[in-house]
Amino acid sequence: MIQIPDSDILLAIRQGNERVFETVFKKHYQALCNYACGILKDMDDAEEVVQSIFLKFWEQRAEIEISVSLKSYLYRAVHNTCLNRLKHLKIQETYRQYVGDYLENTHDSATDILDKVELESRIADALEKLPEQCRLIFKMSRFEELKYQEIADRLRLSIKTVENQIGKALKIMRTELADYLPIILLMMLFF
Repeated sequence: MIQIPDSDILLAIRQGNERVFETVFKKHYQALCNYACGILKDMDDAEEVVQSIFLKFWEQRAEIEISVSLKSYLYRAVHNTCLNRLKHLKIQETYRQYVGDYLENTHDSATDILDKVELESRIADALEKLPEQCRLIFKMSRFEELKYQEIADRLRLSIKTVENQIGKALKIMRTELADYLPIILLMMLFF
């Protein structure tokens, strides 16, 4: 098999050659997923990371400067993205712990201020004020705990549309529940 220099491969990709990009994708995808899974301990997350790396690589192909081998570049990108994801997960876990501690320590005063049934009613009312598609996507994300990619696949939408709808839903929910403790929003985001 003929070995093509990375510089020629990069040039072809920069020029928009999809076949060369697809070849690179197929050649490295599974190994990169396995590498990412070793870091993240979750194959779904690993695949999501690798797909995002390749998507970013394609979208920014004209600007990317690679000073090492293509393989090294891809592994470094996956490694860094995995570390960032782990850092993000650690931050989320810290907030979950904070919210849990906060709720535990303020439970009695919170129930005096706001009855649980009233809170649930306000949240339900706020959800009903969301546009239909926005509400559906928000519920799939927050209540069914589906990833954006899973929602996009199920509803045959782009991930960007799902992200935009979640952002819109959060904005409306913030407005509708502005009178209540900020902890309500944290609960919806992290639980």
